[in-house]
Amino acid sequence: MRYFVFLLLISCYLGSAQVQRHRAVTLMGSRFDITVVATDSINAERYIDEAINEIDRIENLISEWQPHTQVSEINKNAGKKPVKVDQEVIRLTQTALKFSERTKGAFDISIVAMDKIWKFDGSMTDKPSDETIKKSIEKVNYHWIEVDTVQSTIFLKREGMKIGFGSIGKGYAADKARSLLENKGVKAGIINASGDLTTWGKQQNGKYWSIGITNPFDTNDFIGIYKLYRWAVTTSGNYEKFVEFDGIRYSHIINPKTGWPTTGLCSVSVFGPSAEIANGLSTSIMVLGVDLGLKLLKDFPNYSALLISDKGKVIKSDNFKKGKFIK
Repeated sequence: MRYFVFLLLISCYLGSAQVQRHRAVTLMGSRFDITVVATDSINAERYIDEAINEIDRIENLISEWQPHTQVSEINKNAGKKPVKVDQEVIRLTQTALKFSERTKGAFDISIVAMDKIWKFDGSMTDKPSDETIKKSIEKVNYHWIEVDTVQSTIFLKREGMKIGFGSIGKGYAADKARSLLENKGVKAGIINASGDLTTWGKQQNGKYWSIGITNPFDTNDFIGIYKLYRWAVTTSGNYEKFVEFDGIRYSHIINPKTGWPTTGLCSVSVFGPSAEIANGLSTSIMVLGVDLGLKLLKDFPNYSALLISDKGKVIKSDNFKKGKFIK
């Protein structure tokens, strides 16, 4: 899950030759807010329908919850045989594996096989034992994911393994919906996948899209408001799902290498051209922490980050722009 409140400065005035339309729908198990600027209401609604169809297509390809998808087929055949998949699934998996390699396993799409020993619904009264935590990740290891680009197959080498794209899937869907609409001539819009969002163009009133980063210590307030043109933003945070033991807050974001929830950071927001890549970075930085996370970010010069520690300290990457990301 990504937690991100955004502020859209929407203005509709009668003299404009364009209209701006918005729709909220549930896709990929999350809320998607889709806004487009078009020449008239009929076209605007049609474009929103096409964006929804594209996101639905992706969900029916990569969801690990729906039994008919290619990812579900990969999981069913873990330890048994390779599964032939579309090149789109190959590419997504390769992106995930690159993040795994660069983070030395702090990012790992096979974490969905982890035993659910941590609960963030208020029912936990005791911290799991070290032995239980260690056992919970026995089937988590990105090294056991085998991708054959020639045969277009993916094979999970251990029975009981699973992969899932919850960490980059919604960002990828937002990117794809944006590209689809741009290719159809839509001049402006925003695709917000529960906080993993992409923007392009300007609002109907000629202003840039304005995005607010939520203050995790006061969710009615913003740490900052930033103007976007064609850009993407994702936020990973622990301020809605967490447990506390001995005064330490444990996030719902788990370190795949150790089985322990992340600590130290409340929120990581990453800005850049692609929501898919920003997704992977925000998750990775939450796990890696401030120093290693900012070191990782230097390998991605087109991306910048705003981190908020569990003590309330705001930390920005060296390349963070003050108020505009309108490149």
